[in-house]
Amino acid sequence: MLQIEEIQGVKGLKQFIALPWAIYNKDPNWVPPLRQQFLRTLQGKNNPLLANGTHTFFLAMDEGKVIGRVLVGVNQKLNREKGKNEGYIGLFEVFDDREAAFALFEAASAWLRARGLTSVVGPVSPTNGDDSRGILIKGFDGPPVLMNSYNPPYYQRFFEEYGFEKNMDLFAYYLDVKNLDDERFARVVSYAMRKYHFRIDRFDRSRLEREIRDIKTILDLAMPASWGHLTPPSLEEIRAEVRSLLQFMDPDLVYIARSGTEPIGFVVGLPDYNQVLKRLNGRLFPFGWAKFLWYKRRITGARVFIQFVVPKFRNKAVNSAIYHRLMVEARKKGYIYGEGSAIAEMNKESIRSVEGAGGRLYRVYRIYRKEL
Repeated sequence: MLQIEEIQGVKGLKQFIALPWAIYNKDPNWVPPLRQQFLRTLQGKNNPLLANGTHTFFLAMDEGKVIGRVLVGVNQKLNREKGKNEGYIGLFEVFDDREAAFALFEAASAWLRARGLTSVVGPVSPTNGDDSRGILIKGFDGPPVLMNSYNPPYYQRFFEEYGFEKNMDLFAYYLDVKNLDDERFARVVSYAMRKYHFRIDRFDRSRLEREIRDIKTILDLAMPASWGHLTPPSLEEIRAEVRSLLQFMDPDLVYIARSGTEPIGFVVGLPDYNQVLKRLNGRLFPFGWAKFLWYKRRITGARVFIQFVVPKFRNKAVNSAIYHRLMVEARKKGYIYGEGSAIAEMNKESIRSVEGAGGRLYRVYRIYRKEL
């Protein structure tokens, strides 16, 4: 008999985390997360989303077996700053079972209605970052690149049959590093940098606080107020995010554009550690560390996943200059591909930049919305 259980403790969270191993055990494209790291995230450690409001977790159970899960909560900071009254769902997973999927959606909806919320969006990032956003609706032909969603095709059917409607699509572009037209690109970039008086600086880990504050300055200026799904993160949230990424960061994939001392744009890329995580089955111990260190030296791709330019330097090839520098350095280090993602469909400038760099749209992720 199907039952929905609300869980909070470590035992329940471990069941929540373990479910995908059962759903994807025969899917060669699925990439297992690191269990302990994931547990810390769900417990709220260095997690801006869960710190921004009340939340809970639901499991769908059938005769003691977990067959579905969902995170539900309220981002009070977003609601306050954007004048909204919405809740969110995230980390949705379920077997091909319509009844279980609908029961999870209804449990989440009822929980939100009981707290006075009038709409729900999702799946959102479980950290308010750029990880696990939306469900994959196009591009099931390979494993996801670092921190991107992956799911069976039937998830789209469950969302839409329950009454969810598209809120926005997020695009992923494939960049073939080895085929970069460096000569043409270099001429355009060099001309723009001379004309508009800016340069591209490699991320400097020895001046970490300066880099963090410059990123904060850029985000405050560059994040459009019309984007209802995002608010500029606080300085503490940026510090937490940067520190969590430092262990995976390759400084040759992170750049800040400056005009004099003024920060005007930045891009963050990370090596595609999913190539390594596929081999660890969710555990670093006792032998996972050795595999991690061995395979991290053999990563051949990267994800470019955060990129902003301040308004007064838009349409001056700053985006293109940053992409060019990153791709040239990536090619020197042996990377053969990059993925620019996940770019919101309304972010026309970033779409033009990545397409101008030779990016090919190959995956689409969808975030849904439903009135309660």
